Amino acid sequence: MSSRHRSSATPLALALAALVLYASLYPFVGWRWPAGSGAAALLKLPWPPWQTALDEALNFMGYLPLGLLIFIAAARSGLRAGPAFALALLAPSALSYAMEVVQHLLPGRHPSLKDWLMNSLGALAGALLGAGLHALGLLQRWHRLRQRWFLRHSAGALALLTLWPVAMLFPTPVPWGLGQVGERLRLLMLSLLDDVNWADGLTQALTATATPTPLGPLAERLASTLGLLSPVLLAYAVTRVGAGRLAMAAGALLMGFVAMTVSTLLNFGPLHALAWLTPAAMVGAAAAALIALLAMPLSQPVVNGLALMSLAVGAALVSQAPTDPYFAHNLQAWELGRWVHFYGLAQWVGWVWPFAAIVWLLARLSRRGAAS
Repeated sequence: MSSRHRSSATPLALALAALVLYASLYPFVGWRWPAGSGAAALLKLPWPPWQTALDEALNFMGYLPLGLLIFIAAARSGLRAGPAFALALLAPSALSYAMEVVQHLLPGRHPSLKDWLMNSLGALAGALLGAGLHALGLLQRWHRLRQRWFLRHSAGALALLTLWPVAMLFPTPVPWGLGQVGERLRLLMLSLLDDVNWADGLTQALTATATPTPLGPLAERLASTLGLLSPVLLAYAVTRVGAGRLAMAAGALLMGFVAMTVSTLLNFGPLHALAWLTPAAMVGAAAAALIALLAMPLSQPVVNGLALMSLAVGAALVSQAPTDPYFAHNLQAWELGRWVHFYGLAQWVGWVWPFAAIVWLLARLSRRGAAS
């Protein structure tokens, strides 16, 4: 049996492609065929009359990691450098062109030849970066390090750990508190039950829960602790006991602090970059670090169980917390810009992340049970 690992670049590339699709077609409403346009006319992309450096930079940087990830995934699957480079350039470019064409059908979105060119240049830069790393042997070194540190079938967990900092760029109700989907599910249920006579009691119950009460001090500290501890335990679930776990724990704890600081800086300005570091957050960080240290020598089954419990309890606590009132005010000022799409992506990742990690852990346990 082959000892090769499936590259974590594959699920990361798929996730990034899905996020690009979301950003390109948001808000997914108001679809209409442009008046007086035939199908052939939609294939032509106009050159925009405006020049916006921020849009150009975002289009370039958005597709650079996609080109890099596709190259790495293709190279790890056995493709030679030439075909991998071609795939890393052409696939994102084709995706970008398709998104620009579809934007003809969305009011408020403007298909642009310049956007397609900047996206393609970003993919080219990513493909060149991947080819350079491959030529220098750095991808092979990473593969050897991964074999030494990580267990088999670790690609999904590594992809989730890579997405974890992105999930925190959207303001969280408590530090590191992800998975706040309760309000969105409540609104969805209300819309589905609208005008349904037999569901009046359920509708009233859902309406009565519109304003969640703030978490108490103990619950807030516990939610912060579990929010920071969960990615550490997820990393332990695929890392061999030893120096690898120590490095992963230190990296996750550091990334948690950096991501929360960057999120607060982007949302509330540089003067408030450390406003998230409340006494409750510091207690949660200290508790998470202590538990991570104590859990370092534990066996894989025990770590898997602790990770599942941490994710489930943390998501349950976060779902009871109220949303951030300050971010809703700031968001109104960004509704005409691209930042609203960027933060929409981060919000979706933050909603889904804990539940995706739980599903991955359950699938891993199921696979282990079937193999035993």
